[in-house]
Amino acid sequence: QRILRLAEMCRRLETEEEKVLPFYPSSLAEWEQQKAHRVLEEIPSEPLARAMRDYVGLERFWQRFNKAKLEEKALEQARAALAKRNQDLRRLLQQYLAGAVTNQKVPKDSHPL
Repeated sequence: QRILRLAEMCRRLETEEEKVLPFYPSSLAEWEQQKAHRVLEEIPSEPLARAMRDYVGLERFWQRFNKAKLEEKALEQARAALAKRNQDLRRLLQQYLAGAVTNQKVPKDSHPL
C-alpha cells in the first residue's frame, strides 16, 4: 500500500512524455497480448496465484522499475564508452605533443652545410 501511495504522489512529478507514453511498447504480438489478458482474467485455483492477484497493482511499479534499471544500464555503458574514448583522445594528444616537442628540437637552419 505504501508503494502504491508513493506511486500516486510521484505521478504529479512525471513529465508529459512519461504521462503519455510511460513505457516501452510491448514486444508481444496482438494474439499473444489477448491470450495473456484472458489468462489474467481467469480466476486462479492455486493459493499462490490467488495471493498474487492482490499484487496486480504493483505491475505498473515493476514496469517503471525495470525501465529505470534498463536506462541505468544503458547510461553505464555509454559512460564506459565515453571514458574509453576520452582515454584514447588523451593518448593521441600526448603523442601529438611529444611530436611537437621533437620538431622544436630539430635545427631550423635550412642550410647547415
